[in-house]
Amino acid sequence: MKKTLITLTALCALGAASAQTAQDIINKVDATQKAARDVSFRVSGTANFESQSQKVDMTVKSIPAQSLARIQFAAPDALADNIVVTDSKEVRQYMFLTNQITVTPISKAANNAGISGLDFNNLSNTSELLKSYNVKLVGTTGSAGSRVFQLEATPKSGSAEKTRVWITEAGWRPNRLQAYDKNGKLVADMTISNYKLNSGLTAATLKALPKDAQIIKQ
Repeated sequence: MKKTLITLTALCALGAASAQTAQDIINKVDATQKAARDVSFRVSGTANFESQSQKVDMTVKSIPAQSLARIQFAAPDALADNIVVTDSKEVRQYMFLTNQITVTPISKAANNAGISGLDFNNLSNTSELLKSYNVKLVGTTGSAGSRVFQLEATPKSGSAEKTRVWITEAGWRPNRLQAYDKNGKLVADMTISNYKLNSGLTAATLKALPKDAQIIKQ
């Protein structure tokens, strides 16, 4: 999965009063995320997969304190019913059609090809995810209590790729994501919905994969 910030996705809930800078918002994302016992939401829209723009629909569930996340795909068709489970050490990807589970060390997982703009490694750790990016606040809409902040992130490496994230003050969470390649082409445009906190998710449930699947270590 090609690494860019759009996985600020997966990731985030926020929680407190007015924020006027990108760092203020990031701090609130991080603080609320760490305070939540568990987080779940749906990500849907379009993203480049195998060089083509395709529909994306997935459910994300995470336990931030354990850096544990589970992503289950409904679309694109090539990934339907696939499951990705990631923690601080490895990424386990279940492939429905072949009934196989590939296990990849976290240090190698970021370099794997996949849906442009999606990085599953740090869905539940916003601070870690943002370490490699410069983030700025580029816009604010709405009135106090229901404002939406638009952040733009670019890699500190100097790459021209960028990601835009919209964060709503009502619940302090991301509600839209866009990723652009180095040529300025939009490669992912997704919304976040069905956002829930503290619904009683357990690590065992998030880690569960078919017991009869073949294990392939990379």
